[in-house]
Amino acid sequence: MNVQTISNESFTLSILPDIGASVLNLSATSGSASSGRPVLRRVDPGTVKSSSQCASFTLLPYSNRIREARFMFEGRSIQLTPNPATGGIQHGDVRNRPWTVEQRSDTHLVCTFDSRQFTDVNWPWAFTAQVEYLLHGPHFDTSVTLTNADKASMPAGMGLHPYFARLDGDTDPALPDPMLPDLMLADPRLSFQAGGVYLTDASSIPTAGPQFVPPQLDFSRARAVGDVQLDQVYSSWDGVARLEWQGGRALILTADSVFSHLVVFTAPDGSLALEPVTHATDAFNLAARGVHGSDMRVLTPGQSMGGAFRLTLEGDWS
Repeated sequence: MNVQTISNESFTLSILPDIGASVLNLSATSGSASSGRPVLRRVDPGTVKSSSQCASFTLLPYSNRIREARFMFEGRSIQLTPNPATGGIQHGDVRNRPWTVEQRSDTHLVCTFDSRQFTDVNWPWAFTAQVEYLLHGPHFDTSVTLTNADKASMPAGMGLHPYFARLDGDTDPALPDPMLPDLMLADPRLSFQAGGVYLTDASSIPTAGPQFVPPQLDFSRARAVGDVQLDQVYSSWDGVARLEWQGGRALILTADSVFSHLVVFTAPDGSLALEPVTHATDAFNLAARGVHGSDMRVLTPGQSMGGAFRLTLEGDWS
């Protein structure tokens, strides 16, 4: 497995260029040790077969799901190849493909992707992409750029899919099973501001535009997720989220305004995904129906969109 590792005084980051330039592991550097407490969920490299087993991956040239793998764009029907198991499609088409390492230093890594190098990309427009990872002080920055390399305009979107360990038991093998109820007290408190939330069907796809956030889905005041199962898309996100553990350790997430939506997902392994994305789930179909606020974007030939996402350590991560 091709693993690219960079580090500074606060982080150790491992990337898999051959699997979507995905994050294998991100941990807080502890003294002179090469790795310490995980910042994202801890991943055993021996278990990784796709980006789904990684700590974070990139969503391009769209985010999340497209219903039945088809949508209307500029008066024509676009049919993508659906997943045989679900009949839909999810998370773009770059996360399990090889990327090229263009630049690398002790604290900086740049990877690129060109859809024209592949004959089976599940997207009818040519595009290129770049993801840049940078460590500086207590900050870990991820910058993503998507460019339309086609001769025609294309719908576009992007996002990131980081998973965060929720319980101290996830990070300390000396503790009992991290899913035991008495350890739920270690679940971090989550807080963020959002203007709305999408109501979804059984396939987690929105059925209408954003609605007022009901109390059970409201994290404007910090609270633990607990045993609530979430797979929600929030609109009009202000670009800031915070995870805070007992003892004052915290993780602050900040994103550029292009990431107008936030997906909150309680994963089956007990981790928590907080996904900054540029549009609502199934935004292309919502836009075609005249639903406002989904933030579908259109890139003309040669046009790019980009944005950055930052994780900042606060408190004692040793």
